Amino acid sequence: MKSAVIVFPGSNRDRDMIAALEKISGHAPATVWHADTDIPPVDLIVLPGGFSYGDYLRSGAIAARAPIMRAVAERAAAGVPVLGVCNGFQILCEAGLLPGMLMRNASLRFVCREVLLRIETTQSIFTDRYRQGEIIRCPVAHGDGNYRVDEATLARLKDEDRVAFRYAGASAGGGNPNGSIDAIAGILNDRRNVLGMMPHPENLIEPLQGGTDGRRLFESVLERIAA
Repeated sequence: MKSAVIVFPGSNRDRDMIAALEKISGHAPATVWHADTDIPPVDLIVLPGGFSYGDYLRSGAIAARAPIMRAVAERAAAGVPVLGVCNGFQILCEAGLLPGMLMRNASLRFVCREVLLRIETTQSIFTDRYRQGEIIRCPVAHGDGNYRVDEATLARLKDEDRVAFRYAGASAGGGNPNGSIDAIAGILNDRRNVLGMMPHPENLIEPLQGGTDGRRLFESVLERIAA
C-alpha cells in the first residue's frame, strides 16, 4: 500500500502516523508539504493530528485553504481513500470534504487520555475488519473535538449509516470526552472513502503502546486495496 501524509506547519502527529503506516504496510509513506500542489500516486492520503497554524481563527481553518487541499479534494473525488485524524478531521470539515465542524470541548479543557469507541458501521474501507457494535480503546488528545452539526445533517448521517464511531461507556477511560453531538467520534463522507475521526488509532497499533485496537483500521484499508 502506497500512502501519503500531508504535513502542515504545526503538525505534531505526522511522525506517529508515518511510523504506523510503515510498520503496518511495509512501505514508508510519502510526506507532502502543505504548500505543494500535487500528491504522488498513492492508495491512501492521511491528514495527521497536530495544531496546524497554531489553531488560529479556528482549528483547521487556515490549513483547509492550503494549496495542497485542492489536490486532496480531487483525489477524494476520484475515489482515493482519505483519512483525517484529530486536526486532520478538523481540516476536512473546514475544507468542506466532511459536514459539520469541531468546536471547543464542552469542558473548555484539553483532553488527553484513552477512551472507549463503539464501531457503528463496518461498511467502509476503514472499518470492515471490526465488528459492528464492538467496543475498542483509542487515545484522544485535543482541545477542540466537540463535533457539531445541524439536525437535518445529523439525521442524514444516521440514515445513511455514515457515523463510523461513537464514544461509548461511562467507565474510566470511556464516556464522551468533548461533548460531541450524539457522542460522534468519527464520520464518513457520502462516498464512504473519506473518514474523519478525533481519536488517534495510530497510537494503539502494537503491544508496546498498550494495545492493538487501532491497527485494524489500517489493515482494513490495506486488505481492501490488495483485494
